[in-house]
Amino acid sequence: MTATLLAFDTSTETMSVAVQSAQGVSAWNGEGGARTSATLLPRIRLLLQEHALAMGALDAIAFGAGPGAFTGLRTACSVAQGLAFGASRPVLPIDSLLIVAEDARVQAGAKETFDVGVAMDARMGELYAARYRWHAGAWVCSSAPMLCGPMALAHWWGDAGPQSLAGNGLHLLPAPPQTPVLAQVADRAAALMRLAVRASAAGVGIDAAQALPVYLRDKVASTTAERAAKASA
Repeated sequence: MTATLLAFDTSTETMSVAVQSAQGVSAWNGEGGARTSATLLPRIRLLLQEHALAMGALDAIAFGAGPGAFTGLRTACSVAQGLAFGASRPVLPIDSLLIVAEDARVQAGAKETFDVGVAMDARMGELYAARYRWHAGAWVCSSAPMLCGPMALAHWWGDAGPQSLAGNGLHLLPAPPQTPVLAQVADRAAALMRLAVRASAAGVGIDAAQALPVYLRDKVASTTAERAAKASA
């Protein structure tokens, strides 16, 4: 039986929304960033109307939980919580870096086994990075998402690095990667929905009150004194 799902992600500059019902999947990708708070709910309504669905008809609501942009993560989480509370439906938090890995897997030809490192630009000269392995029809997280500098990531991956690389932060690495690179995401919304479908089938939905964003950067700004000290150093 096809699960009826709503999924959205606003962790990057792209806003992605998807709906699945018995009639299929509708996936939309568009401008996010500062526009997200004003355009996410209208876009959700449009896709639900396209499938003639009310919120109460959903089986679950999935959202990109991070890591990613601070404001984008808060927006997605709060919208998911509000909609889930109102419809009494479970929430499916989805690893935002895994969305990139899933898209890369399909771009690479949906191989039976796929090892990929993801590096997303976290601004401030840093990267959100993780490593995943697809095997036997499921994803395994080889290295959990972390925040690091380009040099540290290059050292971490080293000679035994992933077989493929994906993400918009690869250009920050100190040397050009020697492995296949998929820097651009082809269809973030479709990848998100595939992950949501698997999460729903696995029964990992949680109560809306338990939904939280994944923040890897606790501090996004420095005081005047801290900036001066850094400049002196």
